Amino acid sequence: MTREFSKIKESLASWGEIRQLLRGGEQGQLVPVVIPKDRRGFTWVALVFLALYFAGMALLTDLTLIGALAALFFLVVALVTMWRKAIIEIEEGTTGVRSRWGAITGTLPPGRHYLWLPWDRVDAVVDTSTEIPYSAPIVACPTAENVPLKSIEFFLKFRIVDPVAFVRTIGAGNFDLVLSSAVQDAIRQRSRRVNTERAYDLRGSDVGDMQDALNRQLGRYGVRVTGANIPDVQLPDQYQQHLATREKVAKELSAYEREWELTRKRRIDTLLMEIERSKKTRDARVVEVKAAHNKARKDVARMLEEQETEAQRVTWEIEARGRAELTAAENEAKALRRLAESYRDNRAVLQYELARRRLDVGARLAENAPQPLVVRIQQGQSDSALSTLILAQLLPRISAAANGPVNGRTTPSA
Repeated sequence: MTREFSKIKESLASWGEIRQLLRGGEQGQLVPVVIPKDRRGFTWVALVFLALYFAGMALLTDLTLIGALAALFFLVVALVTMWRKAIIEIEEGTTGVRSRWGAITGTLPPGRHYLWLPWDRVDAVVDTSTEIPYSAPIVACPTAENVPLKSIEFFLKFRIVDPVAFVRTIGAGNFDLVLSSAVQDAIRQRSRRVNTERAYDLRGSDVGDMQDALNRQLGRYGVRVTGANIPDVQLPDQYQQHLATREKVAKELSAYEREWELTRKRRIDTLLMEIERSKKTRDARVVEVKAAHNKARKDVARMLEEQETEAQRVTWEIEARGRAELTAAENEAKALRRLAESYRDNRAVLQYELARRRLDVGARLAENAPQPLVVRIQQGQSDSALSTLILAQLLPRISAAANGPVNGRTTPSA
């Protein structure tokens, strides 16, 4: 069953009924604005006239005391009545719009206020704290394929943030028409952008752009939309049957997919079992290969150990033979060194003997050396031809006489 649009209106009520109308509405309609009835009358003026009348009687007649008391009584009653009628109480969460001589002059916050002058009035009491819910079911909204949807229900919440602008520019009754028109326009624009088969996607979709557009349209009226969503979308009956058929086919497809999934899972399980069996066989072969590898490593290690032992033995033999040869070479070198030392000692003795003999020969040569012949010549004259001839004849003889005894002795060998 299609719901109806929410209705917004303003009501005229007494001060005692304002709270109930603002909170509960009137006959299912939303009442954000209440025009209070002015309870202030002119009773106090009549009482003032009566007080003046009795005061005049007290002055003009002999009933002075009685007239004065009566005038005082009616004056007090007039003042009390005027004080009681001047009290204005604004409910919490509401704002009063104050006017003077019919012109709006400002607002009255929640609390008690006094309007002493009779031309000061409260034109309206506006609910400014409650987020007012508004439901707008839009029927026959065409989609992108021009298929009219059965209905799209749009829900929003708004709050009156500027009561003076709201009361002065539009009022509750006119605002209902403006809001319903704006909401219908926004919903129809949104439905035009979706395909029919995806119309259900509008439920719970993001409508932030619609909310911003509504705020731009309604902001000048002092109203702000605080939230919006699309709770329900109803397709045409024929299209719903089509969707039911599609849903049935989708369920069958889902059943086939589940069956295929089970078959695929069984095949996968079989393949996994084969894979596990192959893994076990492979692991057994790997163990055998590892055992053979370990045995081969042990054999190679044993062979290497034997080879190392043989190499060590050969090394020891070579070292022993080398040490023996080294010792023999050292001994031979020591013998040669001793022989060289003995040769060196004999050579020193021979050299000494040779030096001594040379000294003897030198001494003998010195004894048999010819005496020098000095030919004196005069100073400043050169050698004469006679002296030169004599020297040429004597020198060979002197040399022969000196060399003869030396050549006749045997020279010692080194």
